[in-house]
This record gives sequence, C-alpha cells and structure tokens, in this order.
Amino acid sequence: MKKGQVFIGFGIIAAITAFIMTSYADKSKLALFLITGLMLGYVLQRSRFGFAGGVRKIAMTGDGKLSKALLFLFAITVIGVAGIHYAGAQSGAEAAFRAAKDVATIPGTGSVSAISLGFIIGGILFGIGMVLGGGCASGTLSDTGEGSVRGLIVLFFFCIGGMLGTWNLPSLKKTFLYENSLTVYLPDTFGYVGAVLVSLLLLLGLYFIVKIYENKRKKAGTQKLEEYAEWEKAIEEEKEYKVLSNKTYHKLFVERWSFFTGAALIAILFIFIINTTNSSWGASGPYTHWGVWLFSKLGIDFGAIEAFKGSAEVVTKGILNDPVSVRNIGIILGAAICMLLAGRWKLTVNFKAKDVAFYGLGGILMGYGAKLAGGCNVGALFSGIANLSLSGWVFLVTLVVGGLLGVKLVKKFNIPA
Repeated sequence: MKKGQVFIGFGIIAAITAFIMTSYADKSKLALFLITGLMLGYVLQRSRFGFAGGVRKIAMTGDGKLSKALLFLFAITVIGVAGIHYAGAQSGAEAAFRAAKDVATIPGTGSVSAISLGFIIGGILFGIGMVLGGGCASGTLSDTGEGSVRGLIVLFFFCIGGMLGTWNLPSLKKTFLYENSLTVYLPDTFGYVGAVLVSLLLLLGLYFIVKIYENKRKKAGTQKLEEYAEWEKAIEEEKEYKVLSNKTYHKLFVERWSFFTGAALIAILFIFIINTTNSSWGASGPYTHWGVWLFSKLGIDFGAIEAFKGSAEVVTKGILNDPVSVRNIGIILGAAICMLLAGRWKLTVNFKAKDVAFYGLGGILMGYGAKLAGGCNVGALFSGIANLSLSGWVFLVTLVVGGLLGVKLVKKFNIPA
C-alpha cells in the first residue's frame, strides 16, 4: 500500500466537500448528482462491478458470478421500482402517462422506450463495442478513474461515436429504421404485480441458463474462476479486536466487495436516483456534450449545426452545470478515490499499440450504438428492465448478440481488457 495515496484520497474528498459547499451551495440538484456519482463510482470500483463483464467474462472464462449478480441487481430494482410506479399511478399520474407516453409522469417511465430496427441495430453495435473496449458507458468511467489508459482511450472515442450518432440521427429517424416502432409498458399488459412476476420469471430463466453454461464449461475443463489479488483479500481477524488498526482500515477501505454486494448497493442507489430526480440512471448522454466541448476548443462552432444545438447549449452553460455530466464526473472521481484510499492507484498501460485501434473502434461503436438505441447498458438495458419496459429486454438480447460477436473478435485478435 502506498500510504501517501491515502492522504491524497482523503484530500480529494475534502476538496470535493468544499467545492459542493461553495460552488453548489445554492445548486442542490447538482450537488445531489455529484454525490450519487461519487457513490456509484466507488461501488463500481470497490466491487469491480460492470455490465459489459456480464457478457465478456462468462463467455471468455465460463465464470458466471458477475452475470448472476447482474440478474440479482435487475430483480431487486424491478421490485423496488414497481412500487414507485404503482405509487405514482395511485396518485393520479397514470392517467397522464396513458394519455402521453412521451411524458414521464410516473417517475422513471422516461426509460420506457420504443423498439425499432434502429434500436435493435444500436444495441448490437453497443454490444460489440463494449467487449472490444473492455467496458460499458459506466465501466469506462470507473476504468478511467482507476488510472486505466485504455479506459481513457475508449472514453475519447465514445465521445466521437456519440457525436457521429447525434449528427446522423435526425436523417436516420426519417428512414425505415424508425418508421415502425413498438412501445410496451409491461403493466399495461400484465398489471403491476403481473409485470413484476413476468420479469422475475425471465430473470430466473436467465439464471438457469447461466448455471447450465457454467456447468458445461466446468465439465469441459475450460472454466477459469476469477481470483482476487492478494491485497484485495480479507485479513483474518485476531482474537482481540482493535478499532484503530491496519486490519480495520483494510476492512473498511481495501478489502474487495463481492459482485453481489456491489449489486445490492447499486440497486439502492438506482432507486434513490429515481426517488430524488424522477428519472432513471443514464450515462451515455453526456459523452456527446464532452466531445462538443473538446472540439469547440479547436474553433468549431457546433451551435451552427442543428443536430448539435442542444449539446452546444450545454457547453455554453458549462459542463459543471449539466447534472448528468456532473454525475459521470463523480463516477470517475469515486473510482479514483476508491483506489487511492486502498493505496493502489496507478496509471496502467497493459496493451500493445495495435490494441488502440480496437479500443477506439469499441468506443465509437458504443457511442454510435447508444445514440441509435437512445441509451446504453445503463439507460437502455438496466433502466429499461427496471422500469418494466419491454425495450429493456429487447436491448438485453441485442447486447448479448453483439457481445458474443465482440468476444469472437477479442479472441481472434487477442485484445486485452
């Protein structure tokens, strides 16, 4: 452990606290988004939790622990969010929601998306990209925070892909890709209790599929279970417990959390986000804003381009005044703080020059795919399923299809995560 990093970590926490108390003193919404971002980043990093790994890890190693933890996460949030939706419906918001599906009158129902050919293609492209890039929209942020140069490369090209998608989307919306679409809010068909039961049965079915695949790989002798690094493992307790000790610090700030611990904490944060913002967690939207901000420094006037007027307006007002951007920045900082408090932050470059092209391609495919689908594996997948939308399940299928295609490319070209 590098003890100097511990002091830096606590110093960053103090600096962020001071920033919130001064710059965001009268901007409680921004403060809330930053704090939830910090917590998400910390949890994602401490548990090594990631949505992309749910496909890549099991396909590459036969280890389904992360996949099962993701199913557990979906199950918890489906139950919790259904209660929020039901309460909203009972308060009279349901009638307004039925009258105008594009208006999220029930908290979180902004994630009830239309399913179209463009949506499906976007999901497949995102699935390929997340495996090539070694992380999803949120995973790329936490990877960047821990010091991964790969994560930084993917982040940059994710912005490029988002910009390309933003530029193309208005014309694509007028084509057959989006002509015919289907929007299904499961409670409309099954009722709230039925929608929860159907969702849980689907998740149970996926759990059995994961277990069967794990057993198949185990019997074939091709399963490789993940092992924690020595510094992440728990330290045996001594007979006499001491509050102020290295072991206590290790337990509080260093010992790795399980995937299931990460899933439970992310579920709590997800439900907290809906309760406090009336909308779900999303991560890919700000990437376009960040790209516009970066290239505007080179003198490009994006305000003059119709497709980018929204992003240009965000940049003009300041990235630190955009709530979702602030939460994403919080995820980066939260992951960095996690590694600093553990004394294990370092800049990592564990790839070859040829791999940069694949990381860049992965980032572009994720950014472009997220625009076509109207979200990433947080906004379109997780938020879709949690908010009882059929679109979340369709995105899951497309993500797996794309992810498996990506795995083939990773194996063929030996691309490290």
